[in-house]
Amino acid sequence: MLSRTPSRFPMSRAAAGGLACVLFAAAPAALAAPRAEEPPAFTITDPRVTESSGLVASRLHSGVYWTHNDQDVAPNLYAVDGATGETVATVTLSGVEGRDLEAISAGPDGTLYVGDIGDNYDGAWPEVWVYRLPEPEQLADATVTPVVHRVAYSDGPRDAEALMVHPVTGRVYIVSKKQDGGAALYAGPEELSETELNVFERQADIDLWVTDGAFSPDGSRLLLRGYFTARMYRFADGVPEPVERRVIPPVQRQGESVTFTPDGRTLMFGTEGESSRVEPVALAGDLLPDSAREAEEPEEGDDGRGGETGGDGESDGDGDGGELSVGVTTAVVLALLVVLGLRRLLRAGGRS
Repeated sequence: MLSRTPSRFPMSRAAAGGLACVLFAAAPAALAAPRAEEPPAFTITDPRVTESSGLVASRLHSGVYWTHNDQDVAPNLYAVDGATGETVATVTLSGVEGRDLEAISAGPDGTLYVGDIGDNYDGAWPEVWVYRLPEPEQLADATVTPVVHRVAYSDGPRDAEALMVHPVTGRVYIVSKKQDGGAALYAGPEELSETELNVFERQADIDLWVTDGAFSPDGSRLLLRGYFTARMYRFADGVPEPVERRVIPPVQRQGESVTFTPDGRTLMFGTEGESSRVEPVALAGDLLPDSAREAEEPEEGDDGRGGETGGDGESDGDGDGGELSVGVTTAVVLALLVVLGLRRLLRAGGRS
């Protein structure tokens, strides 16, 4: 009678399966679900859009962005598909001058605010205007007569290109473009008047040449951009506090516009010119709005400070996505090797 040589590693199939589960559970961070995919860059293809000066992500239509020209024969708003770059609707503003449209923002009540606030003569206009209209529920060409709010500044006329509406309070803010090389943040009345002149009060100096700005969807962050620079601020009680971590916008011919994506995790930067490009920059650490930070576990070794987020969506600080990717890959490879080893042991046990 032939005798069998006992296996050197006796193990039941149930025990092997249990060991595999333990090994997989040992690296939960590495096997966690990946973050939402970053929105793609796109090129505005409409030949009518040659001076895209403002940009805002639609609150009603996923993947759509509203933009407008700096100066135009007719003050039009263009709804652009972020997947194709094609215009899917044109809204013509009726009954307004449209002297120097510089910015567009979305309010908490489903409205669009358009800032006719440019002043290329550095303070020649005694007043400027903010136009307010509901965002169209259907994407179709239309003509709309907006509400007109007359605006002046507490310390005199000035040039401005950034208008932001706080998504929680609905308060309207403007940042002047330059003053002695810098800029300033101005706050409008708690509720804009439709009949009286709305005087915007100076709130804080901004050490940046500002061409546009945007609030995060939860209102906890304010991003201001210039032609080649950008800066993120924490925003609470009307006070901007600079975030240490830097935002590096993409290199663009004439950087003019910026908006947050609806989830607050990405900035979309736009520029003027024909066939202009809109490019994403992913956020990380303290650059993320509070609501986005609370929704995810912090990366190992990332305290949310330091490092830079650049135009390629990468960061050179601690806890970078590149290091996390390496960790995920290593964990997956090790897990696969364990499974293959267990299968060999099971086969050997079956032959023993």
